[in-house]
Amino acid sequence: MKFLTAPLLISFSIFAGSAYGADALQGTIKIDGSSTVFPITEAVAEEFQKVNPKVRVTVGVSGTGGGFKKFTAGETDINNSSRGIKPDEMAKATENKVEFIEIMIGYDGLSIVVNPKNTWAKSITMDQLKKLWEPNSKVATWKDLDPSWPDKKIKLYGPGTDSGTFDYFTEEVVGKAKSSRADYTASEDDNALVTGIAGDENALGYFGFAYFQENKKKIKDLPVVGKKGGEPVPPNDTTIENGSYPLSRPLFLDIAKKSTARPEVEAFMQFYLKNAKDLVKQVGYTPLPAKLLEEAAKRYSERKTGPWMASASH
Repeated sequence: MKFLTAPLLISFSIFAGSAYGADALQGTIKIDGSSTVFPITEAVAEEFQKVNPKVRVTVGVSGTGGGFKKFTAGETDINNSSRGIKPDEMAKATENKVEFIEIMIGYDGLSIVVNPKNTWAKSITMDQLKKLWEPNSKVATWKDLDPSWPDKKIKLYGPGTDSGTFDYFTEEVVGKAKSSRADYTASEDDNALVTGIAGDENALGYFGFAYFQENKKKIKDLPVVGKKGGEPVPPNDTTIENGSYPLSRPLFLDIAKKSTARPEVEAFMQFYLKNAKDLVKQVGYTPLPAKLLEEAAKRYSERKTGPWMASASH
């Protein structure tokens, strides 16, 4: 599976070691979950292991939902999440006595993407997206969405059903998580979606803004008109952070409280929090404002368990 590959240019000197000493730290840290959050955590893991060579950090990618299945069963230390934990996942964690600390680490926006040869669609509305993606949709051609668009069959691309991106998109656009038409090309590998859309003039798909940024020479994104109407809004750092882009979303880490008692996990999380702002931006996402970064660090340091959304002041 291929992901973002932008070189890391930032310095990690602000927290290169740990209170325990690099030579003293050892063990394995198991992480899984979201393909969207993967590039951030993988970058942190690589740099952390350079200064803590006896610690092995494994970062899997089974989608947010797939990652939570492992995390709530006590199989992993940290879950990368492109949405907050769901009530049923919380119930499973409680059943298995997995206390967790959920913190925000950045923002992402979902890009609605088409082929560069698409000259007719200048923007798209949330209502059009709903008609296109809802279960049993009757929309088959571009003309079905807008009478001025061509009578050509739309080829759809999107993430698989275990993806947090799929959960978020269906909830925001269709109105119910995991509620979607099934006749589309699905993949957990965003680069496979890029390749499909880049090779088909009548394609439309959706995935994280960072992946669009990395591939914008091959594809183009459509500004989106919100549910209340108004002007089309393009995704960028400003519109994603202030929420004016209709498909903005937060990114999370869920950390097993029990795991933080291990020195290698504590050192890794301190390293992550110290470098999160620069790293999030480096790999193409939108960093948290200073206030929320401080809140995330405080929540972790106090081992405040439970969902972020339940108590965070934002």
